[in-house]
Amino acid sequence: MKRNIRPRAMMYPAPAVVASAYDSDGNADACTLAFAAMCSHHPPAVMIAINSTLKRKTLASILEKGEFCIGFPSVEHASEADYLGIESGYNVNKIEKINFTTKKAEFVDAPIIDEFKVSVECRVMAINEIGSHTQITGEIVNIQADSDVLDEKNRVMFERLEPLAYDDVTHSYFRMGEKIDDAFRMGLKYK
Repeated sequence: MKRNIRPRAMMYPAPAVVASAYDSDGNADACTLAFAAMCSHHPPAVMIAINSTLKRKTLASILEKGEFCIGFPSVEHASEADYLGIESGYNVNKIEKINFTTKKAEFVDAPIIDEFKVSVECRVMAINEIGSHTQITGEIVNIQADSDVLDEKNRVMFERLEPLAYDDVTHSYFRMGEKIDDAFRMGLKYK
């Protein structure tokens, strides 16, 4: 039996990603987000949303610069990713506090966090105010990935990355599960 429950933001699975940008003084800042998704193949684009009802330094930096990076923290960096989401860049240099390092992205004026195995470089395509959040669509102009998470065709292997999943309902992080089959194949039996 199904029951109606209170409407709330939820998506399963929701990735925990880290958006990073340079502030007006050229300092790297980052914040962890649960609101992120792919939104276009051509051009390749992602959407992030940052709570704009709170004072968010990374949001201000992205809006000012028009460029940002998204890093995909692995399970091994769960505590650092959590910290980047609960502390404000207006209070402390968060990246320095967790002993992470950054380098300038190759194609955008934004920092890449070296400790994350996969990072995407984005240019802002669209900005929308959606309720409590500022939704930013970014065109992916480059992807940097550690070779140990790539296969022989230079594709990111999900199981090697071990990305964090976040549950906004229970406020919990999860390790993603195992592969069950190839997409676009399992359903062929119904064609």
